[in-house]
Amino acid sequence: MDERDEPDGPRRDVWATGAAYERYMGRWSRLVAEEFVPRSADAADGLRWLDVGCGTGALSAAVAARRRPRLVVGVDRSPGFAATARASARPSAPQHFVVADAMCLPATDEAFDAAVSGLALNFLPDPAAAVAEMARVVRPGGLVAAYVWDYAEGMGLLRRFWDAARRVDPSAAALDEGRRFPLCQPEPLRAAWAGAGLADVRVAAIEVPTVFADFADLWAPFLAGQGPAPTYTAALSPAARTRLRDALGAAVPRGPDGSVALTARAWAVSGRRPPRTRPARRSGGRRPA
Repeated sequence: MDERDEPDGPRRDVWATGAAYERYMGRWSRLVAEEFVPRSADAADGLRWLDVGCGTGALSAAVAARRRPRLVVGVDRSPGFAATARASARPSAPQHFVVADAMCLPATDEAFDAAVSGLALNFLPDPAAAVAEMARVVRPGGLVAAYVWDYAEGMGLLRRFWDAARRVDPSAAALDEGRRFPLCQPEPLRAAWAGAGLADVRVAAIEVPTVFADFADLWAPFLAGQGPAPTYTAALSPAARTRLRDALGAAVPRGPDGSVALTARAWAVSGRRPPRTRPARRSGGRRPA
């Protein structure tokens, strides 16, 4: 996941520490990545992959494990995330991670067979330009694909969090990711891919279980300051934070053993860079008079 510029300006503190992100969202990101890779790619081995906004390396790891790639390059603006991805990669895997901007990819035209992105696109300052940049670096016929959380309805953890936050603090509505990220729905995603000139555009849902051992397991990551919701929580006064915790605790279902079982839905979008068009061959005959 890229170190992102939030829509209201740079927020370098939001995405920085790989270990904290792993506990907050990384464990669920890995489940989605494992579902996304078989759906979005053809069966060929030996391809060159670019993971844009690679974060802690969940998607890169899934590609390396499932697609026997020739090369996987992950780029992320967060040095902390890139370091975590690098440290967690299998030594034998052909993976490389670099600190770079998703809006200006450090690659020549047509350098990769596939450019993919996981849970990052909506955090970029100009998602449409980022998709066009991904299309630039893949060969004709190459894959451009991504997935984002369905913040508005399908990401149960964050939907319940922001609903609880609004109940105790109406001003939190302005920070709700379901409101802030209209891109994260099928039609806007489809339009972004079509706008980049990509063909055979498809959008599909991916759902994964998000099961917490107990409410403390669910609540603790919101105190780590990694991501919009934890950043909001960390900025609250102790009393306001307690009110939010209690409201969220009352809103989530609990099993007999105290576990909290939710689901998370992501929208996956894919398309292909069209083949080059060849100029029509001129006839060798004489032009008509």
